[in-house]
Amino acid sequence: MTTANVTFYERVEDALQDKKLHAALNLATTRFVTLRAKGFESLPEADALRDHGRHIRAHTLAHLDRYLAQFAEAVEQLGGHICWAETPEEANRYVVELAQARGVKTVVKSKSMISEELEINHELEAAGVRVVETDLGEYIIQLAHEKPSHIIAPVIHKSRQQIAELFREKLDATESDLADVPSMTALARRLLRADFLQADMGISGVNFGVAETGSICLVTNEGNGRLTTTTPRIHVAMMGMERLVPTLEDLGVMLQLLARSATGQKLSVYSNIITGPRRGEEARTGGREEDTVSANRKSVEPDGPDELHIVILDNGRSKVLASEVAEILYCIRCGACLNICPVYQQIGGHAYGSVYPGPVGAVLTPGLQGLGPWSELPHASSLCGACREVCPMRIDIPRMLLKLRDESTRAGQAPAWLKLGIGLYRFAVVRPGLYRLGGALAQGATRLIAKNGWINNLPGPVAAWTDYRDFPAFAPQTFSQRWREERE
Repeated sequence: MTTANVTFYERVEDALQDKKLHAALNLATTRFVTLRAKGFESLPEADALRDHGRHIRAHTLAHLDRYLAQFAEAVEQLGGHICWAETPEEANRYVVELAQARGVKTVVKSKSMISEELEINHELEAAGVRVVETDLGEYIIQLAHEKPSHIIAPVIHKSRQQIAELFREKLDATESDLADVPSMTALARRLLRADFLQADMGISGVNFGVAETGSICLVTNEGNGRLTTTTPRIHVAMMGMERLVPTLEDLGVMLQLLARSATGQKLSVYSNIITGPRRGEEARTGGREEDTVSANRKSVEPDGPDELHIVILDNGRSKVLASEVAEILYCIRCGACLNICPVYQQIGGHAYGSVYPGPVGAVLTPGLQGLGPWSELPHASSLCGACREVCPMRIDIPRMLLKLRDESTRAGQAPAWLKLGIGLYRFAVVRPGLYRLGGALAQGATRLIAKNGWINNLPGPVAAWTDYRDFPAFAPQTFSQRWREERE
């Protein structure tokens, strides 16, 4: 799941020096936060709806085994296929072998965080299959040979000028192609259209699976999702095992919360509910048309693939479900916690080094992969609680971050600076005389450099603190001194 072979702190240092990154992040996250606020303002029953959504997620996960069995049975009755994948290797093997067995040459993909988790593109390409990302943001990321930096806006870290330069380099774009955003989008659309028409397989994610009907729901703001799932003859949908709701009525609640939390919309532009492959009277009668999506096609075919395969991935989710951070599986991937997080706003998604960035990733990644390689992520938070306030499921991310910090400290995995600081503090507080001496020295030292109760420039290894904020001077009297005076 890692995107770099350097430490978290090295990636953070690089991100903090990138002024273009800061400008792009500030523009995008500010806009998302504003849109979300306006979206919920138009919903009088917002709090009640959020409470209901949380109840649905809690109930579903408490009975996940039953709903998974119900979902799989419904899918198979509709003519679909289920792949239960405990590991990424099992999921990738199933998809690659399916592609090879069906003679697939080209795969088109709609946006899917699970596919990023699996790194399925790499596996298919290694097997000689061409893979094309069709979400505009993911398409740009693929051209740049990068990873997504946000779970709903993968190219949030790039400016329009950077994307134009990329199109000029990779697509031989002309100046008219790059004149403005609509022109750049039109260029990508023209190029992607040909890929849709020749693709043998479409791969998508799943926002929600509906247990009672065996349906899968895909939510997008681009038409690529529908083309990916209807034009190729094979559709492979990838989902985490937790992405279920019991009923279509429950799905309606989730769609309202997801759209408003992500982009402030009442409903996303394309909310697709897919229930099985084409079947019976829907079967293809004359093979594929030359252009199944052309306005000038000779005859109208029913929409939908000949085959539907749903890959249900565990990859550590069972372990998370049985842990003290199980609540993180309530997440519906809206991205609201990333947009509001002061840490994410400064460093972006790539600094986290994992598929899932931001506050949700700081809990989910160690949960799925273990704290060992990810012990730094729970410390990437100010614990301000903003993520909890905007989360549509009211997930208590700060509580889980503290839990993971505690676990990493007990396991000896805390950052070196934290272990040193705690060690020095412990050494001092168990020695009252030394503690009082240290307090007196700090009090005297800060009195020399403080102005109006604040220190503008700290010396030595703590100087970086005052690069961005002032430090409060020590009080003229300690609590112990005031206590003694009051008692006297």
